[in-house]
Amino acid sequence: MTNNKILIVDDNPEIREVLNVLLSSEGYEVIEAKDGQEAIDKANEDIDLYILDIMMPIVNGYQACVEIRKKSNAPILFLTAKGQESDKTLGFSSGGDDYLSKPFSYNELTTRVKALLRRYYVYQGKAEHQEKQDDNIVYENIVINPNNETVLLDGKPVELTYLEYQILYLLVSNRKRIFSTQALYESIWNEPYYYSANNTIMVHIRNLRKKIEADPQNPKIIKTIWGKGYRCD
Repeated sequence: MTNNKILIVDDNPEIREVLNVLLSSEGYEVIEAKDGQEAIDKANEDIDLYILDIMMPIVNGYQACVEIRKKSNAPILFLTAKGQESDKTLGFSSGGDDYLSKPFSYNELTTRVKALLRRYYVYQGKAEHQEKQDDNIVYENIVINPNNETVLLDGKPVELTYLEYQILYLLVSNRKRIFSTQALYESIWNEPYYYSANNTIMVHIRNLRKKIEADPQNPKIIKTIWGKGYRCD
């Protein structure tokens, strides 16, 4: 059994109850919030995963996600009836990590939850099998410490999400190599590539560039190789 703590955020009490029962049966500690503002108020470092509905009163899921990201790098799963690509793009742009549309199956939910938590715990160094590396990786004005998976930009810490860190680490560790969107997705998500995942990669690259590039519109660190993918020189 696990002690992972999950915050479920939905204005529908029946959905909260169903999710609570499903996740509690898997051994997770579940807490609830009825709207985005309550989720923001309850957000803290002890929560390992957030499940956010989008259409909620007071503060919607996108707005809540942005504010939660100021407090936590824990994975955020959007669970919503809105399933258009534009909705997914906005969710990822807000800082979300994954997206599951209603209606969903029990297996779909638990698979996504377990995958997000597994990746997050490896990222945080909480997985016992995590490999250690001795030397920092220095590239341009960036220093990556693989031991604790931290990033310094001009000597100052940069707060990256798990996925942003993995993208940066993969590209910097394989300089000159061009990674297609399919290669990036399959390497980092560890899932088979599908067409709309291309948009997912683009959004995460854009968010990463905002944090590490002096001019995100003219990137010098993560370069786009048109028609092929991305690379670090």
